Amino acid sequence: MAHVVRAALVQATWTGDTESMIAKHVEHAREAARQGARIIGFQEVFNAPYFCQVQEPEHYRWAEPVPDGPTVNRMRELARETGMVIVVPVFEVEQSGFYYNTAAVIDADGTYLGKYRKHHIPQLKGFWEKYYFKPGNLGWPVFDTAAGRVGVYICYDRHFPEGWRQLGLNGAQLVYNPSATSRGLSAYLWQLEQPAAAVANEYFVAAINRVGREEYGDNDFYGTSYFVDPRGKFVGEVADDSKEELVVRDLDFDLIDEVRQQWAFYRDRRPDAYEGLVKP
Repeated sequence: MAHVVRAALVQATWTGDTESMIAKHVEHAREAARQGARIIGFQEVFNAPYFCQVQEPEHYRWAEPVPDGPTVNRMRELARETGMVIVVPVFEVEQSGFYYNTAAVIDADGTYLGKYRKHHIPQLKGFWEKYYFKPGNLGWPVFDTAAGRVGVYICYDRHFPEGWRQLGLNGAQLVYNPSATSRGLSAYLWQLEQPAAAVANEYFVAAINRVGREEYGDNDFYGTSYFVDPRGKFVGEVADDSKEELVVRDLDFDLIDEVRQQWAFYRDRRPDAYEGLVKP
């Protein structure tokens, strides 16, 4: 019998406040569960605006602890209610002065499995993230969930192939890439990089982008979220570029073994020859 996992993602417009943003995602998750999804993931800092369009200390108010903050606790309740694995990207405060761009991973029974912290932090016009976030320091964990082995790579991380590869070496079957990327900056890369990463590392990727304009800047988040398989093919249609959407797709995890046997990229790696890649 084929090993098919029904997976979901949400690309959302900003509502104006955290409470209504969380409520909206709760309803999307319940609908995904009604459609039979076993896992769902949300966009980068899903419960807040993309405040990194500006550098203002007022935006530290969006930060909360992980896993003991209110949003992750609410998502744990939601996971228990729906029986789904949930990938929850939030602005994390660890202690005073220690802030991270983080995604918590919650199992289908509400168990907090751990978190990923974004490694690569941009500092560009409209993406002033170094003002807020320290670089991630927890490696590239892959979580054994009720839906399979799941990893996370966040937004700007996707431009760096090393983390994609480490997630593959750590056994990922599906990698969620929650993002907030703007139409004018790198839109032409959006449907290039994640399919290429899925091929190079022979797993599924869920690419999630925000959609619409928000109050703190001119970034035009263009949606077009999707799932892509280990052959680099989109699973179903790509989401709309201008409206909110819940995407639910069936992922045939048997394809991972099929592709790895056919293309054998892991067999033919040469880590003995790659020493120069980690020199400063």
